[in-house]
This record gives sequence, structure tokens and C-alpha cells, in this order.
Amino acid sequence: MMNRLFGKPKQESNALQTLDKLNETLEMLEKKEKVLLKKAGQEVEKAKEYTRAKNKRAAIQCLKRKRLYEQQVEQLGNFQLRIHDQMIMLEGAKATTETVDALRSGASAMKAMQKATNIDDVDKTMDEINEQTENMKQIQEALSNPIGAAADFDEDELLEELEELEGAELEEQLLQPTTTAPLPSGPVPAGRQQARPVPQKRTAEEEELAALQAEMAL
Repeated sequence: MMNRLFGKPKQESNALQTLDKLNETLEMLEKKEKVLLKKAGQEVEKAKEYTRAKNKRAAIQCLKRKRLYEQQVEQLGNFQLRIHDQMIMLEGAKATTETVDALRSGASAMKAMQKATNIDDVDKTMDEINEQTENMKQIQEALSNPIGAAADFDEDELLEELEELEGAELEEQLLQPTTTAPLPSGPVPAGRQQARPVPQKRTAEEEELAALQAEMAL
């Protein structure tokens, strides 16, 4: 149990220490590479000077040392590549471990919440809500029912009385004489002539619709 509690932080600490060590080594190799490149450049300059001085043998020795430095630079480059590869793999493994730990924590939290929430308690709560809702409906129905003298009225009788009133109203309208206004005889004065309706100007949408209808008729 103690190993499970304290094992993961120790592993994470080891991973961080390893990454720091790799970074330090990478920086050291980069510094050595710069030094070697500088020395190789110096050998080239020396070879040029010996060439101008007609000292061919010394110039060749300079070029040999330059190539040795270049080989060491290439070797350091391979070392750096391996360290980069190791760092990428280690960081990926660290990210995977952290992801798994986060998922495990989420699952534990979900399990704890499910334990805290009992299904029987949920059913009991829903039953109480349904019961209170039903009680509220009964209270609202009781309040909406007529009380006192209005409770003794028969609704069917009231509907019959309303139909009789409507029938009497319709009969009274039918018995009333209809009067029609006499048509005017003779020409209508110019001032009283019925004005012709002025055509309203159509909107752009109406004109577009009319053009579309005409096009479809063709």
C-alpha cells in the first residue's frame, strides 16, 4: 500500500531528473560542437596561409586536422540526435502516464459520487416530487370549482337558455323589413359622380412577381 501511495511521485521525480540530465548533456555536446567547428575553421585558415607560403606539407597537415575535427562534429551530431530521440520518447511516456493517472482519478471520483448517490434515494425523491405535484393539482382543481350559490346552477339549463336567446335574436332579425335605397333618376351631378379608384402604385416586389408570372405564362 505504501509503495502504491509513494511510488508514482518518485517515478515522476525520476523522469524529471532524467529529462534535466539529458538537457544538460545536450547543451554540453552543442558547446563542444561549436568549439570543434571553430577549430576546423582555424585549420582552414592556417592551410591557406601555408599554401601562400608554398609550404604544401604543413597545409596538408592542417587539412587532416580539419577532417578529424569534422568527424568529431559528425559524431557529436549523432549523439545529439540520440539524446533528442530519448527525450521525445521520455516526454511521450510521461504524458501517457499523466493521462492514465488523470483518467484513473476521474474514474475514482465518478465511483465515489455513485456511492454517495443511492438509487433508492433517487426513487424516493422522485416519488416525493410526483406526490407533491399531484397534491398541487388537486388543490388547484378544488380552488377552481364554483362555491356558494354558483355551485347550485345547472350548466345544461344555462346552455339551453343561451340557445333560446340566440334563437329569439335570429327570429327578430328575420322579421324586420328590408329597405332598399331608391336608385337616383336622371344624370348624376358632376360634383356627385362616383370617383374612380386611383390605381395604386405597385411595389418592386409586386412588379417582380408580375414579371415572373408573365414569363411562366409564356
